[in-house]
Amino acid sequence: MPAACDSVLEDIEDIVSAEDLKPHDRQFVRKNVFPKVRKRNSQKNIQAEDDPPSDSIIPGAQKIWIRTWGCSHNNSDGEYMAGQLAAYGYKITDNSAEADLWLLNSCTVKNPAEDHFRNSIKKAQEGKKKVVLAGCVPQAQPRQDYLKGLSIIGVQQIDRVVEVVEETIKGHSVRLLGQKKDNGKRLGGARLDLPKIRKNPLIEIISINTGCLNACTYCKTKHARGDLASYPIEELVNRAKQSFQEGVCEIWLTSEDTGAYGRDIGTDLPTLLWKLVEAIPEGAMLRLGMTNPPYILEHLEEMAKILSHPRVYAFLHIPVQSASDSVLMDMKREYCVADFKQVVDFLKEKVPGITIATDIICGFPGETDEDFQETMKLVEQYRFPSLFINQFYPRPGTPAAKMHQVPAAVKKQRTKDLSQLFHSYNPYDHKVGERQRVLVTEESFDSNYYVAHNPFYEQVLVPKDPLLMGKMVEVNIYEAGKHFMKGKPVSDARVYSASITRPLGKGEVSGLTEVSKRHFLLYYAASFDVLSPALLLGSPKICSNNLAHGRRITGSLSATLLLLQ
Repeated sequence: MPAACDSVLEDIEDIVSAEDLKPHDRQFVRKNVFPKVRKRNSQKNIQAEDDPPSDSIIPGAQKIWIRTWGCSHNNSDGEYMAGQLAAYGYKITDNSAEADLWLLNSCTVKNPAEDHFRNSIKKAQEGKKKVVLAGCVPQAQPRQDYLKGLSIIGVQQIDRVVEVVEETIKGHSVRLLGQKKDNGKRLGGARLDLPKIRKNPLIEIISINTGCLNACTYCKTKHARGDLASYPIEELVNRAKQSFQEGVCEIWLTSEDTGAYGRDIGTDLPTLLWKLVEAIPEGAMLRLGMTNPPYILEHLEEMAKILSHPRVYAFLHIPVQSASDSVLMDMKREYCVADFKQVVDFLKEKVPGITIATDIICGFPGETDEDFQETMKLVEQYRFPSLFINQFYPRPGTPAAKMHQVPAAVKKQRTKDLSQLFHSYNPYDHKVGERQRVLVTEESFDSNYYVAHNPFYEQVLVPKDPLLMGKMVEVNIYEAGKHFMKGKPVSDARVYSASITRPLGKGEVSGLTEVSKRHFLLYYAASFDVLSPALLLGSPKICSNNLAHGRRITGSLSATLLLLQ
């Protein structure tokens, strides 16, 4: 999409420079500003009147469609961006065709994910939509040809999404890709108390840190998220408490590597988890995210105790990637197969019934048939109930992309063979007839059931009874499939209301009190060096009862002042 100006703005401050007049100074020069009558001597001028300059567009009146690819960390970022835009007056729509602007939040883990992202950009351009790009792809490779001239918001700059969207709607091209720092130290990212629209009002996704300590040769995400940067424990606990006060009954902790949490700020994951457990109300649950083997090894005893807690799912995602030490060395995974087995064996012994999920890459450069057979033996030994099988894709700019590649046909066959092994066993058949406690949080893809999870985060389908949603109930398991069980609620069992208050409605913005709504608008108005007198002098009512109108006052004033410069 062509930009409205020849040069790309590297930051929002490029629009209003330090040398420009401030709002206070403008009050003294307004008497010298006179409207200028435009002469209409040609058809060209008449056409210009019909199509006003982009800066005269009132921001906050547009509809925005948001599409997110990738991990739960990315999904959390998307929820934060949606919340800020909605709080600022924009309408978030599920209909891409009616949207004025598309916000595309990308994932860089695999080639297919980036292909979908690229195709969506092309589709938006063909549909004459404004576009803002976010996520790991533009952060890692902002100079790619298909990104030229488009607005980009970096993974650590999501708290400034309103600015980027506003300027994009006006026709400017803005790029915010810097790292957040405090006294030279890299921060975990945007504030955790920002407005958010949860995709599922019952589930809060909390990013406990960003980046990681590894340097895996195949990973492109490290190029985008960078080195480890953790949030303070107090901020994370406060976010969890706020979530429960808004009706959430399940919290997911996420990051590129949860096991590495705290190493940069002098603490560790178990310390955080014990603090969070204290904040979890009865009937609510906490789910841990992915952790690599090297960092969980140091805390096995404490992790086993935490995973045995009744309000923590006995579930852990530990990616092995390969059961060949030589392949792991080429991947620079910083552990051996024996380390992975030690973690799994210890947790299975100390936390009976625990669910271990893992990832495997098929066809990594240099992987031999013998290497792959070792991986097949590992899966056969542990029969993982949750297994993410990935065919290797060389990502541009990574060391693995320059290594000797396994032929495509071989990679495809190995992926097929491992998939067949995975589907050859049913992990839940022996659980038919059991009585289980489950937490109901969502609707199934086919809309025929509600989806619940038992203490081991195994999926249990239950009848679509609205009274069950957000509740913890007991069910009898009467059927099992490859990825799920089916349960019937027990009539005489106690039902726990997991939420300590009514959950927010779908699309409702989290974290907006009467006061914070006003502060949020003022914060963004100030970021443009513009403060609307209506917002400064008016009451909070303008923000609560007519949020969009309050936003448009600021937007129109901002546009006016930009034109006067």
